[in-house]
Amino acid sequence: MQTTIVHAQSVGDAVLIRRSELDKLLQLARQTAPVQLEMTEEGTTLAMMQLAERSGAFDFWRDEGEDIYSDQDGQPV
Repeated sequence: MQTTIVHAQSVGDAVLIRRSELDKLLQLARQTAPVQLEMTEEGTTLAMMQLAERSGAFDFWRDEGEDIYSDQDGQPV
């Protein structure tokens, strides 16, 4: 039996996968039962912002080493 590898990224209670990976999963699933795929349209700006926040992609900004500027830095505009 051949192993199919699917790469996915966990984002909160959701999972992101490439379209090609989804196609692989659908092909496998259809070998045993009919499949009806229901997809939502591309999300709103707010939904995308929430997704990025939940994914942890920007967690590095909370690192102590990133807090290097103060109100006294730079030139007044």
